[in-house]
Amino acid sequence: MPSHDKREGMLYIVGIGPGNPDQLTGRAREALMQSDVIIGNDSYLAQLGPLIEGKEVIRSSMGHEVERAKRSIDLARSRAVSMVSGGDAGIYGMASIVLEVLEHEGEDIPVEVIPGVTAANAAASLLGSPLSGDFAAVSLSDLLTPVEVIERRLHAAFSMGTPVVLYNPKSRGRPYNFALAMEIAGKYRNPETPIGIVKNAYREGEVIMVVTLGEVTLADSMVDMHTTVIVGGEESRIWRLGQHVKGIITPRGYHRKYLY
Repeated sequence: MPSHDKREGMLYIVGIGPGNPDQLTGRAREALMQSDVIIGNDSYLAQLGPLIEGKEVIRSSMGHEVERAKRSIDLARSRAVSMVSGGDAGIYGMASIVLEVLEHEGEDIPVEVIPGVTAANAAASLLGSPLSGDFAAVSLSDLLTPVEVIERRLHAAFSMGTPVVLYNPKSRGRPYNFALAMEIAGKYRNPETPIGIVKNAYREGEVIMVVTLGEVTLADSMVDMHTTVIVGGEESRIWRLGQHVKGIITPRGYHRKYLY
């Protein structure tokens, strides 16, 4: 396990999971404890509570990722710094921009990327087992990716027949991308395809809903930037106990090989 002398400087890029401190990995906790400075988006820092008490905390907001990356690198020249990122830092997180800035500036600061529970894992666990085999993930945010590219990726993802996880499905600034994704899904999936919608996974205000593609418009109002949507694949089905919907199961294929 990596160790360092704080006087030499160290940069941790820490995935903090879906939000509840119980979902942090042991290594993430260690990095936070070993750090002199914690820097990150204010909404993520708020989730860490007592874990960052007594540290120098630098709060930022959405849209300032480049400045945040540069600040963390500057501080890490002589101090131990944790750049926190929601979910997994390397999946739609802060790892790429921090490493890009490091590369651009030619810095040789020790850096460790610490994995975290990403939104796909968190949502899937609350829904049962919708991602048992192959699956695809697509972000619907067009802040950094043109809508035309997102649309092309959605067609490719849904055409594979596997489940598709939608990150950043809808915001006030782009309210129509989720509807576009559902329209494209309808070209490759039947109306009975299960869709899992998880809002605020493992956080206060958690909501879990399972609908079909044919009735997904009924759940449109709960979809926002705090929501992860899992569209079932060709073999996915709603998991029921009697008349009660428990979640989603995507068979991995054991039924084709074993009797049970």
